[in-house]
Amino acid sequence: MTVTKPRLKEKYEKEIISQLMKERNFKNIMEVPKLQKITINMGIGSATQNPKELEGAVRDLMKLSGQKPVVTKAKKSIASFKVRAGNSIGCKVTLRGARMYEFLDRLLNIAIPRVKDFRGLPKKSFDGKGNYTLGLKEQTIFPEVDIDEVVSIKGMNITFTINSKSNEDSLSLLEKFGFPFRK
Repeated sequence: MTVTKPRLKEKYEKEIISQLMKERNFKNIMEVPKLQKITINMGIGSATQNPKELEGAVRDLMKLSGQKPVVTKAKKSIASFKVRAGNSIGCKVTLRGARMYEFLDRLLNIAIPRVKDFRGLPKKSFDGKGNYTLGLKEQTIFPEVDIDEVVSIKGMNITFTINSKSNEDSLSLLEKFGFPFRK
């Protein structure tokens, strides 16, 4: 059985590294920014009243990521939100390696083009250390999620963790991957 490399990983190794070394004047190949992990987080605030919504979110996240999500619990009690410490309030999954590159490929080539009234991703969503976070309003833009089985439409945050020294290095890496940033 031969294992094939994901398309974007091959593109990174064969094209993007050499382009970034020339463009950003890196002396060593280890200086080139690299995508380390992708974290997908779904916060379900109404899970305290309706546990079915959390089950549906876990199922949807499992379908689109290919691995089982971790259910996140509240750390503090907040009376105004009717949340007690220890209540399940969301789910998240961390992707690395081949699954990470396959998810990124599906996100860029299938899911983002299905977003209604899409005008490009904001360039201001970097955290100062080179990581990029993207918010999606609904999980139904992924073809793996069956619209008939969705309990309620929930948004998600997708964080791209990049080992980079600056936002500019990370931005040029993501542009090389094909992120459709606003002009």
